[in-house]
Amino acid sequence: MSDLKYLAAYSIPATALLALTLGGAWSFLTPVYAFVCIPLLEVLLPENQANIEGAKKHKAAVNPVFDWMLYLNVPIVYGVMAYGLLAITRAPVTWVEWVGCALSAGIVLGVNGINVGHELGHRKSRRERLLGKLLLLPSFYSHFYIEHNLGHHVHAATPEDPATAKYNQSLYGFWAQTLPGQYRNAWILQQKALEREGKPFLSLYNDMLWGHLGQAAYLLGLYLAFGPGGVLFALAAGLTGVLLLETVNYIEHYGLLRLKTASGRYERVREVHSWNSNHIMGRIVLYELTRHSDHHYKSSKKYQLLDYHDTSPEMPFGYPTSMVLALVPPLWFRIMNKRVPEPMRPNE
Repeated sequence: MSDLKYLAAYSIPATALLALTLGGAWSFLTPVYAFVCIPLLEVLLPENQANIEGAKKHKAAVNPVFDWMLYLNVPIVYGVMAYGLLAITRAPVTWVEWVGCALSAGIVLGVNGINVGHELGHRKSRRERLLGKLLLLPSFYSHFYIEHNLGHHVHAATPEDPATAKYNQSLYGFWAQTLPGQYRNAWILQQKALEREGKPFLSLYNDMLWGHLGQAAYLLGLYLAFGPGGVLFALAAGLTGVLLLETVNYIEHYGLLRLKTASGRYERVREVHSWNSNHIMGRIVLYELTRHSDHHYKSSKKYQLLDYHDTSPEMPFGYPTSMVLALVPPLWFRIMNKRVPEPMRPNE
């Protein structure tokens, strides 16, 4: 039964479907569930630092159930978006309901879309990487596949990485840094990859080009099926998913820096360069994203196999709670700045 605990991740789209069906104040059910109910559960439930070992770990590595729990997010994400588009375009809704529905659908895009797309984007199988790209598309964040794999995992916890938050940098300043920074880097990284392989810009191997074409086709399809209102709703939900993802990026590496070696190069990424959390609800709803240090140590490692390292800096709260705290910079700084390892802090 413990293998099926990740089914709890489907509770996010389940609440979104309820929100879209019931409307009214219920349209805000998903944000309330994600950022009020789950944090409360994390306070009540004990943390779990245990790692799976031996035969149990081998069994988990080859059990296809863990993979299928990821794959099922593709029809779930697109199904929630289709249902949301029908809900807001086929019947009159108030602007308050519209906002609630967009937030609810957007949280699904962030948690079950971009987050799972991130996991699948690290897989070796071309089919799994394709599913990952499909999950990024409705958030209009296809470039994340390139920048994250070729950029962030190389430069994480350095000033060269736009997806690493600096010490004393607010969440809002980070958004202004990371959104254009990652997009710009993705184009640069794509061009370098094509040059290394001797491929032209107009090539089947240009993921940036295919990503933009896919997003344009998606928008055109929405316009034809649901009109301008459907396009606006999809853009609002997509932006919500993106800001959710970038808020996670903010808390994952906040203030952490790789130090330079005698040669002038940065030390290799270690367990101390990502914030971790063992709060059980955040772990299972986010498919172990909270064990982020081990993910950076070996990015191809499947989510169910990620380990806890006692040398990793620990967040006092789960990721959902930490995301809420990050929205209030003075509170975030007061709680987190003293936890940043002293050698990594700039001179204050």
